[in-house]
Amino acid sequence: MNFPLLINLAVALAVCVLLYRLQANHVSFTKRVFTGLGLGVLLGAAMQTFYGAGSPQVAATNAWLDVLGSGYVKLLQMIVIPLIMVSIVQAILKLRNASSLGSISTLTIGILLVTTVVAAAIGIAMAKLFGLSAVGLTASTAEVARGEYLQGNLAAAKEISLPGMLLSFIPANPFLDMTGARKTSTIAVVVFSIFVGVSATGIAGKKPEVFQSFSEFVHVAHVIVMRMVTLVLRLTPFGVFALMAKVVSSSSLQDILGLASFVAASYCALALMFCVHLLMIGSSGLNPLRYAKKIFPVLAFAFTSRTSAGSIPMSVATQTARLGTPEGIANFAASFGATIGQNGCAGIYPAMLAVMIAPTVGIDPMTASFLLPLLAIIAFGSIGVAGVGGGATFAALIVLSAMDLPVALAGLLISVEPLIDMGRTALNVSGSITAGTITGRVLGQQDMRVFQSDADINLDGDEQVV
Repeated sequence: MNFPLLINLAVALAVCVLLYRLQANHVSFTKRVFTGLGLGVLLGAAMQTFYGAGSPQVAATNAWLDVLGSGYVKLLQMIVIPLIMVSIVQAILKLRNASSLGSISTLTIGILLVTTVVAAAIGIAMAKLFGLSAVGLTASTAEVARGEYLQGNLAAAKEISLPGMLLSFIPANPFLDMTGARKTSTIAVVVFSIFVGVSATGIAGKKPEVFQSFSEFVHVAHVIVMRMVTLVLRLTPFGVFALMAKVVSSSSLQDILGLASFVAASYCALALMFCVHLLMIGSSGLNPLRYAKKIFPVLAFAFTSRTSAGSIPMSVATQTARLGTPEGIANFAASFGATIGQNGCAGIYPAMLAVMIAPTVGIDPMTASFLLPLLAIIAFGSIGVAGVGGGATFAALIVLSAMDLPVALAGLLISVEPLIDMGRTALNVSGSITAGTITGRVLGQQDMRVFQSDADINLDGDEQVV
């Protein structure tokens, strides 16, 4: 190791010690996440200032930071499938009512799809307001390579159809889907878990002793899995710190400035859509400012990690422990929201790209004949978008190919893709939490005592006050 690397790692270690001390002193979870986020930005900015974004010192430091940051994300991904399974099965055993299950699913998916269409409309408006166009943009070697990559994946996107996507939700091999082998594996596991829960409730009257034994088994499994979630979530401030330091230190300021209008338009659209979420929360009778404060930690993690699927455990914990959403609804919303109706990746992003690229082939994107099909395609195309890195690219391929637009031009944005993807992912997670919260309110199952409480997520065995 060289001396600059040792200095960088020493600073990172000092930050980790500080975050641990804050945890030991029972500082609130939200404040610890804020601290990790801020210190990650400072360390990343310092490394870029002293060494440069592409320097060997930054690359070497980020390799070590990646152990903490990506390691944390992998731990979250590790518990996603067990959490979905035991939580949904237990929720169904408590419901004992198929109509309630149908209402939860219909409301949650409906809200996700409607908000995605609204997000797309906002993306279109921002693209028009900022005058975005791909006409005249030049491509570097990396951007040309990205365009070729997108062109190579065009065939797979064209093969996507709504019936085919719905069929992919059925788990022909649930054990394969538990490995996350397919883009729709998360939803397939949800479907399998529903079958297990419904099958168990079907024997409650005929074989009550068997049902009781199974219920006790599921309860024990649920307690153990939730303890795993607690242990992993304690690492959130550390993971956010490492992920943020890596992103800031490796971002090219020159590339960002070169596409500043697209970055600005994207974040304006993301901010406006987040305001729409808050308006929906306010219209349901909840305090939107209190709501925003309570969901900030999970949004901060989604922003830095860029994974909607990896955010599921923290999203469920936030909805149940801080917002008062029943666990069954929270799990449905977080699971469906990771693959259906992603407001950022499947709504705003492909809509803005379509409006930008249309003029290059002589199409006026502000006509009804272009906009109405675009919104319809985005709504249907948002079903089954993977909640991992690359989901937005796949959504864009589906939309651009369906609109007969050149997909290779999307590669011109590769230099700012990570920066924009951070905001998109945070909005995806915000959309899923909003769907869960609204569903809970509409069905009259929201625990207002939890929502009104200032107790933080219980990660240390006792309540914490914000």
